Amino acid sequence: MYAILFDIDGTLLQSGGAGCAAFVETFRAVFQLNEFPEGICFAGRSDRAIAQEIMQRSKIEPSPANWQRFFEDYCGRLEKSLKVCEGTVLPGVVELLDALEEDSHTAVGLLTGNTHFGAQAKTGVYGLAGRFAFGGYGDQRTDRNAIAVDARLAAEEYVAAASSNGLLCGAMVIGDTPADVRCGRAIDAFVVAVATGGSSREELADCQPDLLLEDLTDTGDLLAEVSAAQRRCSQLVSQS
Repeated sequence: MYAILFDIDGTLLQSGGAGCAAFVETFRAVFQLNEFPEGICFAGRSDRAIAQEIMQRSKIEPSPANWQRFFEDYCGRLEKSLKVCEGTVLPGVVELLDALEEDSHTAVGLLTGNTHFGAQAKTGVYGLAGRFAFGGYGDQRTDRNAIAVDARLAAEEYVAAASSNGLLCGAMVIGDTPADVRCGRAIDAFVVAVATGGSSREELADCQPDLLLEDLTDTGDLLAEVSAAQRRCSQLVSQS
């Protein structure tokens, strides 16, 4: 089988700033942080890395206990924020997921900086629940590349249980930031960059993804690569 690993924010959907709003509200309520640090970058990073930077810049001890305090409050605030912020599923996403779902030789999962809870909340609100069988998440990791390794391992475990031969032959990473391109390279994946998030087409092109798309409405080349990868997988299986 061949794994397809999707980023969430800016790739599958736009949440209307729900995550950022929940971060601000949580830090205000839990840590009495009334002045949020300027210039915090959310794109392409794990929730834990973002929280850690905010703590460090605000002179809050970035300890496991403080992360837990943040996380427990953040979950409820994210759920509320998702209900009031106006977001959308991005163009072509549902159609691509439908096409991949019909293919029994693909394993579709997530590779996201969101926590596992955050990923479930966002995909659930936007009608994408149940589309992703496994994933790598930002609960414990501050390094996006480490999340990619987690996602790859989760894919291998899923395929071992779901496939007749138990063999994962490769992976594709689909994301909207340079960090997505870099973490895809870290696990030797075919990398698709899509210019639907905060990074420009030029910024993404500079990272040299294997495929660069304006959005996911025209996925002919993407699906052609999936088919080619599956043929390579079949050859490997027949030779083993």
